[in-house]
Amino acid sequence: MIKIGLYGYGNLARGAECAIKQNSDMTLSCVFTRRDPASVKTVFGDTPVYHADTVLEHKDEIDVLIMCGGSATDLPVQTPAMAEHFNVIDSFDTHKNIPDHLANVDKAAKAGGKIGIISVGWDPGMFSLNRLYAESILRNGASYTFWGKGVSQGHSDAIRRIDGVLDAKQYTIPVQSALDSVRRGEAPDLSARGKHTRECFVVAKEGADKARIEKEIVTMKNYFDEYDTTVHFISMEELKRDHAGIPHGGFVIRSGKTGKDLENTHVIEYSLKLDSNPEFTASVLVAYARAAYRMNCEGMCGGKTVFDVPPVYLSDKPREEIIKNLL
Repeated sequence: MIKIGLYGYGNLARGAECAIKQNSDMTLSCVFTRRDPASVKTVFGDTPVYHADTVLEHKDEIDVLIMCGGSATDLPVQTPAMAEHFNVIDSFDTHKNIPDHLANVDKAAKAGGKIGIISVGWDPGMFSLNRLYAESILRNGASYTFWGKGVSQGHSDAIRRIDGVLDAKQYTIPVQSALDSVRRGEAPDLSARGKHTRECFVVAKEGADKARIEKEIVTMKNYFDEYDTTVHFISMEELKRDHAGIPHGGFVIRSGKTGKDLENTHVIEYSLKLDSNPEFTASVLVAYARAAYRMNCEGMCGGKTVFDVPPVYLSDKPREEIIKNLL
């Protein structure tokens, strides 16, 4: 049995707890939280909960530690700190900062002889793989990624960390005319602003400066500054009533041409429609936790991404069975 630990306990960790239950070769050993452990109730109620400060005391109980914090401020610090002591997986999703994050995790993981797989999920993650496959096959072409309509956990978390914000949900919405053009194989030249809009629903603290909060949101680097962003201030009751779910999804599309005179057009499309963004992301993390364990058992160490993991390592089935039934 692969012994899994969860570092942090929010929506992503609850999704991972459920996913682990669906994998017969895994067990959830423990949960770590920065809150009072006595205040944390796990989904199934049968998992020990410890304070995050005690994590190193439980090294022998964990084969892979799934990092369940946010990308804005948690994972850039927490994943390298843990990678020296544990095999780790995270879902770091600030695309522009992935190379620096990978370098930090690689250094720590190599120092401890561990594996650290970063940016695991659906984007980055599954979408990343499909971009690579499509670009490798259709050499003459253009690639596009559309997200939504759906709730972005990372962007919502970034808004919640603004001073004066009680809670928030952020929706990413594809520009339909751009999506239609790409599907027709027209290969348009699209900016970030031309592909998506962002819509934010924010609950502000009483007396908070809403104009300042809105300005901080729309000018936030790596999150909102490159998009047309609309901010709505609503009550907590409205947020709970109208925005309780966490759906998401999107499309990776590549159009390309082949033939002597490039006379034939092809379109590759991979899509996801998710009722629960964190539960799906957690399911991807759990599959890659298995891969991290296997890779480390074979003597590998250092920082890795989904590009570095053989697909066969993700499944709990024997290689021979996978080839027989899926190839």
